Amino acid sequence: MAFPKFLPSTIARMVDLLVFVICGFLAFYSYDAYQDAHLDIGRYALLIFLGALTFIFLSNRLYRSWRSEGFFKLIQSIGTVIAKTWILIIFGLFFTKTNDYYSRTWIVAWAIYAFFGLLIARYLMYVVLGRLRILGMNQKHVAIIGSSGTAKELQERIARSPWSGFKVGRFLTNPKQEDLDDLAKESFDEIWLALAMDEQHQIGVLMEGLKNSTANVRLVPDWFSYRLINHGVSEVLGVEMVDLYGTPMTGSNLLVKTIEDIGLSLFIVILLSPVYLVLAIMVKVSSPGPIFYRQPRVGWNGEIFEILKFRTMPVNTEKEGIVWGNSAQKAISPIGRWMRKTSLDELPQFFNVLKGQMSIVGPRPERPEFVEKFKNEIPGYMKKHLVKAGITGWAQIHGWRGDTDLQTRIEYDLFYIDNWSLMLDLKIIFYTPWRGLVNKNAY
Repeated sequence: MAFPKFLPSTIARMVDLLVFVICGFLAFYSYDAYQDAHLDIGRYALLIFLGALTFIFLSNRLYRSWRSEGFFKLIQSIGTVIAKTWILIIFGLFFTKTNDYYSRTWIVAWAIYAFFGLLIARYLMYVVLGRLRILGMNQKHVAIIGSSGTAKELQERIARSPWSGFKVGRFLTNPKQEDLDDLAKESFDEIWLALAMDEQHQIGVLMEGLKNSTANVRLVPDWFSYRLINHGVSEVLGVEMVDLYGTPMTGSNLLVKTIEDIGLSLFIVILLSPVYLVLAIMVKVSSPGPIFYRQPRVGWNGEIFEILKFRTMPVNTEKEGIVWGNSAQKAISPIGRWMRKTSLDELPQFFNVLKGQMSIVGPRPERPEFVEKFKNEIPGYMKKHLVKAGITGWAQIHGWRGDTDLQTRIEYDLFYIDNWSLMLDLKIIFYTPWRGLVNKNAY
């Protein structure tokens, strides 16, 4: 059963308008009853309806199809439109010099009620539409052209997501012109070109062959045939570019990560300052030499920095040359061995974090000599430098530290970079005390 294409967006607009108005009056009566203020309902009603119209005017993007996108993106979009609406409302009140006629508490309450009211209403619509699509209604018929891993992945994802309403009508690997002519005659809503990298020269031929089709034709980059990191599309100088490898640490992500690093590092350094003092004394009395051990490491974008640790070995340990791994066989004092086993020697690295050289969570940094060696031996090794090096990480809480398989460790690092989020960082930090710090592979 097919819905008129305009029906879902029209219903969404009507529901949003109704919810917006109801929330305004709900905030009004709640505030009026609580304060016993005897407010002028007419004056407030006028602003409520003007605000509702402003919201609908600004929210055009909220009424496009969200069937293929996550609900959390919709939450972000609703929050953005709410913020813009209230900026205009407040500006309008000041501009017309009527701000004293309205309660500031009511204005704030209205914004809060509207945000959560719209989220609840939209979520219910999201669920209802998903159920209807599972039953075969409000579907989009899709034809997929391609033989790449991405083409097969798209077909599998559609099969796993019946709530999205996409239905594959044709799957063509090497279409001839008569196949493309048949596609143009059939009533497909969308045609997806999911070509392998070495088939990109066929794009022009396929576009020419589909010139008579009225369907939306989309080009899907070959995401799944290669090990890509933070792939997506960026706009640079008005030109859309495909990102094959990219750091997640840009814009708001970088701001969140910086706040997380500085805030938690300051808290930990202040909280553990007595521990720093005791460990410094223990290092000093255990063997002659400096308290801290400084060593060059490779960080974000391949930049070299000096990592800080409490010294656990004699100062002349590497006079015979640098050797990777084999930590258990190196000359370490009993106190130093205990500090390594408990990872307490790593505590000074919070000062590296405060200096902006490291993060609390990220891939562990390596020495330049070993980076030169591993980058040509381990696929994807240099991609770990798309983010700042960390004190702890996804690999470390899974036991991949010390003299463990480096290839597996890199896979965990790349997973972290490709799936970074604040929640993932907090999860790693939460598990670090008993999975990362004290570990059988720590020496």
